[in-house]
Amino acid sequence: MAPEFVAQLLTDRLDATHTDVRGDGHHFYAKLASPRFEGLGLLARHRLVKDALKDVIDSGELHALSLEKTLTPAEWAAQ
Repeated sequence: MAPEFVAQLLTDRLDATHTDVRGDGHHFYAKLASPRFEGLGLLARHRLVKDALKDVIDSGELHALSLEKTLTPAEWAAQ
């Protein structure tokens, strides 16, 4: 699985406005912004991402994903 594919999944499934995904095909690191994170704490944001990718995680296609930043679009713009 390519980082670009993971970024596209995040964009499609979470309406992500910004994605930065890197990895080696087995372990990925992601920073993303989504309006769906509005009003959610860090744990709820991470849970939302994991739930959105549940099928590819459960199938083994996506082995590991480390979420470095899960931001709202406003938080992304402010950094």
